[in-house]
Amino acid sequence: MKYRIPFFAAALLISVSCAEAVDDVKPVFADVDSPEIVAFIDEMVSKYEFSRDELRSLLGKAEIKPSIIKKISSPAERTLTWGEYRKIFITRERINAGVTFWRENREMLERINKETGVSIEMIVGIIGVETYFGRITGNDRVLDALATLAFEYPKRAKFFRNELVQFLLLTREEAIDATLPTGSYAGAMGRPQFMPSSFRAYAVDATGDGKRDIWNDWADVSGSVANYFLEHGWRAGAEVVSQATLGGQWQGPVPQPRNTLKASDTVESLTRKGVVFATDLCADSKGELLSYEGDNGLEHWVGFHNFFVITKYNRSAMYALAAHQLGQEIASKVAADAV
Repeated sequence: MKYRIPFFAAALLISVSCAEAVDDVKPVFADVDSPEIVAFIDEMVSKYEFSRDELRSLLGKAEIKPSIIKKISSPAERTLTWGEYRKIFITRERINAGVTFWRENREMLERINKETGVSIEMIVGIIGVETYFGRITGNDRVLDALATLAFEYPKRAKFFRNELVQFLLLTREEAIDATLPTGSYAGAMGRPQFMPSSFRAYAVDATGDGKRDIWNDWADVSGSVANYFLEHGWRAGAEVVSQATLGGQWQGPVPQPRNTLKASDTVESLTRKGVVFATDLCADSKGELLSYEGDNGLEHWVGFHNFFVITKYNRSAMYALAAHQLGQEIASKVAADAV
């Protein structure tokens, strides 16, 4: 069985494996006199006190890009097994890049770990999966992406209009030229690939320079990732996942892969059902049996509380396991090299 990759994970895969679609040679800019955009501007003026003239000028510079509509409408969400998905992110090259990143930023990462309780391996795992440590951040202007999807993609217009609101607010708050930030075709920004709403809610100034720079400042990037996890309930030092097998007590069919995003069992109840796994967590700790189609057949894992915190960053059980495993691989190599 194959998973369908959630939207934002698919955005990353597209940027890795597919060539950019070519837009029409002649740019098409947002029509600021269209009823939808006039209503949007009215709302921004009345609710958030934006200048009507300045906002009309800004939105008039937003390019409506057919390539963005094509990417979000077509099977960017192509199906992959866990074995196929894992090979994209758990590679020798990406692990080595993570080791280099850890070494070059060790003092900063240790400080953020101490302040937040979020493990360094989790921080580097997320950054490694999201943007290959800043190598793949997307080439679309955020303004173009959000304007295109807010006004030319009815299927999810409400969501992207809100993200456009959040983007305009954050650029005003952070004194950023709204025509400059770049990101994915869905509007995910910078090295941690935050949507504008996540930026406003969770990005932090980890350097104390008065800016939250997730495009260029690794401290702000790492601190923001850690803060996202902290705000979603990350438990310092707690286990994330444990590999499992189905023991002799297991009854019923073998569980098949599905995108489980919540723990409905406990360590005790899973054990009683015949799931065999190792953990130091208490019997009443939440846990969930997860199944993945690996290269050598079905794999079973038990995800604990922290595992499902990772799925808050990206709603995918495969993403969560990949980010965790990449971080663990990097941590192991860092430790081995230090001996």
